[in-house]
Amino acid sequence: MASSSFVAIATFAFLALFMGSSTAQLSTNFYSSSCPNLLTTVKSAVQSAISKEARMGASLLRLHFHDCFVNGCDGSILLDDTSSFKGEKTAAPNLNSARGFDVVDNIKSAVEKACPGVVSCADLLAIAARDSVVTLGGPSWNVKLGRRDSKTASQGAANSSIPPPTSSLNNLISRFQALGLSTRDMVALAGSHTIGQARCTNFRAHIYNDTNIDSSFAQTRQGNCPRTVGSGDNNLAPLDLQTPTAFENNYYKNLVNRRGLLHSDQELFNGGSTDSLVRTYSNSESTFNSDFVTGMIKMGDISPLTGSNGEIRKNCRKAN
Repeated sequence: MASSSFVAIATFAFLALFMGSSTAQLSTNFYSSSCPNLLTTVKSAVQSAISKEARMGASLLRLHFHDCFVNGCDGSILLDDTSSFKGEKTAAPNLNSARGFDVVDNIKSAVEKACPGVVSCADLLAIAARDSVVTLGGPSWNVKLGRRDSKTASQGAANSSIPPPTSSLNNLISRFQALGLSTRDMVALAGSHTIGQARCTNFRAHIYNDTNIDSSFAQTRQGNCPRTVGSGDNNLAPLDLQTPTAFENNYYKNLVNRRGLLHSDQELFNGGSTDSLVRTYSNSESTFNSDFVTGMIKMGDISPLTGSNGEIRKNCRKAN
């Protein structure tokens, strides 16, 4: 009897070990022994990039968002197109818009020198997003790690998964809910628009056609975004008028004053279910920071490849 129970326990332990190879959980200390200098290496590279161009912090944060929203946080946004697939870089939400790939290359190169073949590109995006927020004055958090990289990417999935700037409030809520993110998570994560720039093509309709916009703000933005489609499409404007390179809660104050740059931004404060939350964040930066951190950690948990799934890319732009 004793021997059979021992066999059962041993078998269970083996199964648990075997199953763990493909269902391993992410953890904050995943690389503590295999790459002990990882976090300082990434932080140094991120700070260097932002010191050269403050906007880069927003670009790196956005890469993590656009990665996680398409088939999970798997580094797929970093893959260049190949003969066998059209990747995410050339999808509508990213074309002429997603940027920072050279910085990711630099981060990967520095990390490869420190510990070759150990750290995934997907994890580097997650760490760089956190470091960007901190460098620009925002909150910090312990990033969960252990993701592996996808071997392919999908332009179609990127086109259908990333909410466009024309989104209604209901579209935004349902898209985030489909990924396991609550309405509160969605409103908090939208606060990432307190940094960065947007292209005229993404806010033209809002500043010329929408009525829920402060008229003087609309006029200011029309100054560098002509009404004619195709004219000045890539002209930039700050998502947060006051402090586009400082991470704080001005984004929500702008929404209360009808000064959201994108249609989808202003939808969060437009007489709907999220108005009260926007007011809360506009009045309390600490509440926003806390909820933003919660949302970022949850977003980083979306469908990671772990264990024996995926790979550790040597070059973030291509599969091994």
